[in-house]
Amino acid sequence: MPKVTQAMHKAGDFFVDYEEKVFEDVKAEAGQKALVTFHTVAFEGSIGFVNMLQATRLLRKGFETSILLYGPGVTLGLQRGFPTIGDEAFPGHLNFNNQLGKFMAEGGKVYACRFALQALYGHGEPSLIEGIRPINPLDVLDLKLLHIRDNAVIIDTWTV
Repeated sequence: MPKVTQAMHKAGDFFVDYEEKVFEDVKAEAGQKALVTFHTVAFEGSIGFVNMLQATRLLRKGFETSILLYGPGVTLGLQRGFPTIGDEAFPGHLNFNNQLGKFMAEGGKVYACRFALQALYGHGEPSLIEGIRPINPLDVLDLKLLHIRDNAVIIDTWTV
């Protein structure tokens, strides 16, 4: 039987060269926009949180960045907590809330479809995280079309 002789990894070690950057650090040109759409359920995979981080990165690169929550994506924008709203029941429980709050505090805009909010998930506008703008379901497509017209960067987040 082969014997492992390599020392155990310890805090501070690394497995990869995390300092090498292969591509130029792209920044937005004046007036460039970005839209990140979310049609994904909160807590059912990492894509919702990962693309919130991408939206924040786009914002920090100078893009006028918006997030669209529609369909099950509105669940990302709901106030939550346990035992009371705002209480973190377990580490990471409020990841979505905290990230959206940080995104909006840095100047990002977040929109949530009113149809999905009420008809699909039984919530009203008071259930949304403060700062999220509820929109008419007819605005969902128009928001995307406006970004297409402006040649914006668009990232669509879907899970099925």
